[in-house]
Amino acid sequence: MVEVLKVGFYDSIQDLGRVGYQQYGVPYSGVMDCYAALLANSLLGNDVNAAVMEITMTGPTLKFHCNTIICISGANMSPKLNESVIENNSVIQIKKDDVLSFGKLSHGFRSYLAVFGGFHTEKIFDSMSMYYGISKHFKILKNELLSISDNAAFFNKKHASIKLKDSYFDTKVVSVFKGPEFDQLSEIHQKQLFSQEFTISKNNNRMAYQLEETFSNDLEPIITSLVLPGTVQLTPSGKLIILMRDCQTTGGYPRIFQLEEKSLDIIAQKYTGHSIQFQLIS
Repeated sequence: MVEVLKVGFYDSIQDLGRVGYQQYGVPYSGVMDCYAALLANSLLGNDVNAAVMEITMTGPTLKFHCNTIICISGANMSPKLNESVIENNSVIQIKKDDVLSFGKLSHGFRSYLAVFGGFHTEKIFDSMSMYYGISKHFKILKNELLSISDNAAFFNKKHASIKLKDSYFDTKVVSVFKGPEFDQLSEIHQKQLFSQEFTISKNNNRMAYQLEETFSNDLEPIITSLVLPGTVQLTPSGKLIILMRDCQTTGGYPRIFQLEEKSLDIIAQKYTGHSIQFQLIS
């Protein structure tokens, strides 16, 4: 078991999300940065869909009540084990009563904690991803006990680690495909979308990221239609909204872009004030 001594800003259990339930209005959910979560699970030899803890901006303090191995990937939140600094993207041995904590955020925005075998929380609609109205809680609570596997044999495993370039977090370029309503924009407006930078506003969460700048919009509203994580909508007021993992399944705003999958991972590691620039995939 893992005991939550202190919660961070927004900690939740996520896997790769719910697939096949969107016709019932159930969001995909799942990890915001698939690349980072898959990396952590891979270094532990876990199944790709093993549930991880997604940690946003500030981290929790966790006490382990069993032996295991862990890996932390994604944002660097200065993790410590029993007050000793540990590295991201490395396999770390954990002994019973060890305490994991996090400090200053140095780059990125979301970090992922994987444990051997994954977190064993309730599976609903084929996923352990927390989401408001579906799971019992939409984020982890203080004093909560999280079930994990207990096996001391893993201490014989060799250490594994990998170095990642910070450019993964620092790039501004977000690759997109044309959305269904893109060609309804004038040629001038189309060029403008790719020539200027846009700023992440304070209105950003697991459901959507709103961009700060206003973009001229003379498009008509559309009949409510399918949207996906990565869909970029243009509102009547001229705001651009990037839908994220917890987004609704339908929407009535023009869909001008669809983000490439890896661009969703890039956006997930950005926060208020960061800039992005769209790049069209031909």
